[in-house]
Amino acid sequence: MRWYGKVLGFIAGWLLLRHPAGALLGLLIGHAFDADWFQLTRKRRDEPYRVLGVHPDASDAEIERAWRRLMAQHHPDRLVGAEPEVRARAEERARAVNAAFDAIQKQRRRQRR
Repeated sequence: MRWYGKVLGFIAGWLLLRHPAGALLGLLIGHAFDADWFQLTRKRRDEPYRVLGVHPDASDAEIERAWRRLMAQHHPDRLVGAEPEVRARAEERARAVNAAFDAIQKQRRRQRR
């Protein structure tokens, strides 16, 4: 759990308002940043799950199933005779799906350590 936002908020509140109430207000604001009430990092963390269309609580098997389904749907080799712009969109989507899957795998490996 992060703690430095609370400490910095406490000190900044005390110094700015020169009152214990200012320190408590700073502590509350620091806690809000530490707890990510403003969702500053949550959007980046949930982005790969949104690309695959799964919930962050999904199992590894569900994530792999979603990845396989999307890759089968958007793989450029399946669109050999398609228009160039359709093929380009499929390549871009396949890259995004692969990047999301890799990011989830990397994130979960780090959590297991």
